[in-house]
Amino acid sequence: MTYRMVLIGGAATLILSGCGRMDHIGKPPSFSPTMNGDEHVAMLDPGLPRATERRRAMDGSSLWTAGQRSLLGDRRAIKRGDILTVVIEIDEEAEISNSTSRSRSGSENMSVPHLLGLPQRINEELPEGASMDNAVALDSSSQSGGDGSVSRREELTLRVAATVMQVLPNGVLEIQGSQEVRVNFELRELLVTGYVRPEDISRRNEITYDKIASARISYGGRGQITDVQQPRIGQQVLDAVLPF
Repeated sequence: MTYRMVLIGGAATLILSGCGRMDHIGKPPSFSPTMNGDEHVAMLDPGLPRATERRRAMDGSSLWTAGQRSLLGDRRAIKRGDILTVVIEIDEEAEISNSTSRSRSGSENMSVPHLLGLPQRINEELPEGASMDNAVALDSSSQSGGDGSVSRREELTLRVAATVMQVLPNGVLEIQGSQEVRVNFELRELLVTGYVRPEDISRRNEITYDKIASARISYGGRGQITDVQQPRIGQQVLDAVLPF
């Protein structure tokens, strides 16, 4: 019974792992649904009222209003459901090199010419030229060396609209943004999450990625080209399990 359950579990795992690839067999990969997502729910949340109905009427009838929608108003994202632009411009280069060398040599020599007379008695039984006077002699030496270098260059320029998910008690904004672009049979997706301070948002309602705390930026994709580049599930499992 246990063996049968293992087989059923393994088959279910293989089927679930292949569901992602089954989505775009013979057709382009499907977009992720936008309805009822986290960003959609945040935009539907009206939040707390920021002004009374009388104040709103006065702002609407005045030529110079201090509201967010006015000509001179502050259009930066400040509340849940607002949208701001995240600018991702990564141009980094790193180069690391190191070398190590180690050598060791040692020798050991042990002689037992007088061990209760045993060497003399054993010498009589040994062939001519053999002796137990120098019973053990060891010589060892080892040498190792290693060289390593790492060279990395990353350049990425992207812009994505993010939504304010919530305003923390200290005024920090939690943001989340996603973007999907499908070209032929390959879907490129960009995900951004993190926390920003309202004062770091520019007058153009933009913020750079280096001002996002706990930033999580993912730029990848799925489709036929990605499937070909990725090793199969079985090969990945063997690479993780096999010790050689």
